[in-house]
Amino acid sequence: MDPVGKALWFVESNFAAEISLDAIAAVSGVSRYHLCRAFGAATGRSVMRYVRGRRLSEAARALAAGAPDILAVALDWGYGSHEAFTRAFRDQFGTTPEQVRAQRDLATLDLVEAIKMTDRQPTALEPPRFVTGKSLLIAGLGARFTFERAAGIPALWQRFAPHTGQLPGQIGTVAYGVCFNTDDGDGSFDYLAGVEVGSFAELDPGFARVRIPEQHYAVFIHRAHVSALQSTFQAIWRDWLPRSGRRASDGPSFERYDAAFDPRTGTGPVEVWVPLQD
Repeated sequence: MDPVGKALWFVESNFAAEISLDAIAAVSGVSRYHLCRAFGAATGRSVMRYVRGRRLSEAARALAAGAPDILAVALDWGYGSHEAFTRAFRDQFGTTPEQVRAQRDLATLDLVEAIKMTDRQPTALEPPRFVTGKSLLIAGLGARFTFERAAGIPALWQRFAPHTGQLPGQIGTVAYGVCFNTDDGDGSFDYLAGVEVGSFAELDPGFARVRIPEQHYAVFIHRAHVSALQSTFQAIWRDWLPRSGRRASDGPSFERYDAAFDPRTGTGPVEVWVPLQD
């Protein structure tokens, strides 16, 4: 039932050929959006970045072993031209195929190795409650992240903290961490650390904003330290959703931090709201 395990098996068995996110999702038995969220939560990588990284890492090994023809290596690993291969190789490793072949050394390259598919003990989840959430206007500070760079989210919260209680039209004191506008291809997404407001009209242009529509949700409680929140995300997307028979919507999902959560210590319950298809 684990979509991440199925995806890893399929990628490792087929990445030498051209494979698409649609094909990986079909084998995994979930939607593209679901797979991206589950894979990112479990591995800290986007699906297609992992595929490209694995392909280019094996190409680098061939070059370091002295492959005589760079174009042949490019074609072997799914690139239609020397130029396209060199561009992707430089983006991945910060150097060129010619330099790697000349140096015969991989020590300076951050190779993407196969993620081992090992048995694991899933994080236990309390049964969620199901609610129809009202429409919300959330304003605060936002940035674009990838799963590989999601470690920067706590710093975004740190920058937002001085603005809490200062936004025009703020409603209540509950804080929201909203994930939206996910790009299935590169695994990037917008994340906004903010609060509910009554209107966007009086906001300074420097504040990010997102409108969350009325939506059905499964609401989970995370009770461990906030640093372990990723384990709850993984349990939701990798375990609970595939077994529940329900399908996630690709609308905004969010964390909800009320007065019981202490932002100074990172302790206290956090609600995780996952949008569901009707």
